[in-house]
Amino acid sequence: MRHTISALVANKPGVLARCAGLFARRGFNIDSLAVSITEDPSLSRITLTVEGDELTLEQICHQLEKLVDVAAVLDHTNDPVVERELCLCTVHVPREKRAEVIQICDIFRGECVDVAEGTLMFEVTGDEEKISAFVRLMREYGIKEMVRTGKVVIPRGVQPV
Repeated sequence: MRHTISALVANKPGVLARCAGLFARRGFNIDSLAVSITEDPSLSRITLTVEGDELTLEQICHQLEKLVDVAAVLDHTNDPVVERELCLCTVHVPREKRAEVIQICDIFRGECVDVAEGTLMFEVTGDEEKISAFVRLMREYGIKEMVRTGKVVIPRGVQPV
């Protein structure tokens, strides 16, 4: 099963390594990882997406909560959340196909952020499925380079921390 977890942690060196190390020691591959400062400059939010069984993941979350620099751990797997991911994608596009590819980008509410001889760079944000669908379509044209941020999530409405 796929799980999305957020950890509010102290914004200081080494905390991410200790948190990620718990997952590695248990044999979990982290599918996506995003870390950023929160509204409180002393805290960062780590958002991880991992595959694994529920019981083992629950144990890892409890161990994560015990780390000194961890303020809270939330498993968003079954929660209503707003999720986003960012993708920057450079695509091989001959001049005669530019309008066609830009139109596809517009359908995904993306933006063309760079134009060069033979390539276009797009920025697309959305949930994981939307980004994956965009990438599948762009592969037909030839992706030169691509990067995805990984999922970030925040619970819908007012949620206890």
